[in-house]
Order: sequence, then C-alpha cells, then structure tokens
Amino acid sequence: MAVRPAARPGRNPYGPAVRRRGLLVVALDGTTLTVPDSPAVLTRFTKQAGNHGGTGYPQVRLLALVACGTRSLIDAVFGPTTTGETTYAPRLLPSLRPGMILLADRNFAAQGLLSDITANGSEVLVRLNHGRRMPVLARHPGSYLSTLGPVTVRVIDCEITITTTAGKHTGLYRLATTLLDHHRYPAGELATLYDQRLEVETAYLELKSMILGSRVLRARTPERITREIHALLVVYQLARSARRERPGCLVAPAEAGFRVGAGLDGPGAVR
Repeated sequence: MAVRPAARPGRNPYGPAVRRRGLLVVALDGTTLTVPDSPAVLTRFTKQAGNHGGTGYPQVRLLALVACGTRSLIDAVFGPTTTGETTYAPRLLPSLRPGMILLADRNFAAQGLLSDITANGSEVLVRLNHGRRMPVLARHPGSYLSTLGPVTVRVIDCEITITTTAGKHTGLYRLATTLLDHHRYPAGELATLYDQRLEVETAYLELKSMILGSRVLRARTPERITREIHALLVVYQLARSARRERPGCLVAPAEAGFRVGAGLDGPGAVR
C-alpha cells in the first residue's frame, strides 16, 4: 500500500513524529465468531440475515482494542450480533488513557463516541466518509482544522494506492485526528500511520484462523460459549506474549510469524 503525500518511513510502523512523541498506537475494530446452531445457543445468539440467505450458524460479535506494535490485546468485549459495534465500543473506553492514539474505521466516527474517547485524554485518528461535509476553520499544509460535534479535529484528505497481483487500485481517504499541530504531526506521516489500523484485522486472522482453525466454537450453551471465548482470548494473549519474549527475535513482534513464534508450527509444536 502506497500513501501520498508521504512515503513509508522504512520499517518503522509508526512514523517518526509519533515515535518521538511517545504515543502508543492502538486500534479498535470488530469481528464475528461462529457458534453452534443449538436451541440453547439461539436463546441468546442469533443468525444474521443477508441478501443471500444470511448465515447458517448463530454468531457472536467481538470487539477488541489492540496494541498495534505487538498485536497484544488491551481489552475486549463480546455479545449478540443484534447489538452493533458502536454500542459495544464505549465499554472499551476505560482502557484508553493519555499517551495513546486510537486508530479506527469510519464506523466509529460518530460525534458522541469521539467525544467520549477524547474525554479519556487519548488522541484519535479515524477515517471519515469522503463525502462528509466538514467546516473549514483554518488551512494547513495537507490538512485543515474542523469540528466533529464538540471535538476540534484536523482533517487530512489523502490518496491511497493498493497494489495486488490484479493491478493497482487508487482511492481517496478522509481522515480526522485530534493531533492538531501540523508541525509536530505532518499530514503525510499521519496518513502513513493509519495503515497500522490493519493490525487489529491481522490479530483477528491469527485468532480465528491460526488458533481456532476457522472452526465453529464447541460450546453449546450461552454460558459455556462465554467461557470458551474468554479461554480463546487468553490463549491468543499468551501466544502473543511468547512471540514477543522469544529469545533471538530480530524483528518487531507484529512483523514476526505467529504460528512458529506461538509454538503452533515447527519442532515441539503445540497440537
């Protein structure tokens, strides 16, 4: 992924301005877990409707706050999919603190939610719908000051190109941040930083595909599903800690292979 107007700052995942200021980069996003289709489970967890018949199994919505540098879990909440991500999100806000910058997708760009996030003293870098009208209070190089409800933000319009084997696709992103000083936090660096939001999606891939093996959860009652998900999160966190503390690791924890580092592959692997 190439971001303009700034180039990637080497292998450093955060950008020099954010690193110099000592901000801990975290990301928030949601996913779903599939659970057994039993009468007891259906009393709490439902199947999702869809244009092509919906899901065959009931599902649980999981929302996690992840440290981007290590993909370690900071906090998590889960429950029925009948409750949306933005309704679960406030339950994670007590885990935010000053010195953090939260990366979030446009689903979390609600005025009230952003106001609650900043009330905890943390910073925000969130994507907006590109067509969203934003008042222009003052212009800076690559950005302009605006407001999202009671929160003053700096808006950055950037062009992002994704390169795959099928070719290149270029799209426009509109980002809003509470980091208002354009000298300390240049627009290009913040656009590059937003790429780290994908670390929470990679964490879900590791959790669901590498640990769970893309399986339906085994428990067949709501109470046991709750315990199984807690156990799954504990195993993920232990595996991440093992990867981070492994002797001789020469790369950043988030860049290291998960299966080998967690003992899921190689000699002596956990089965």
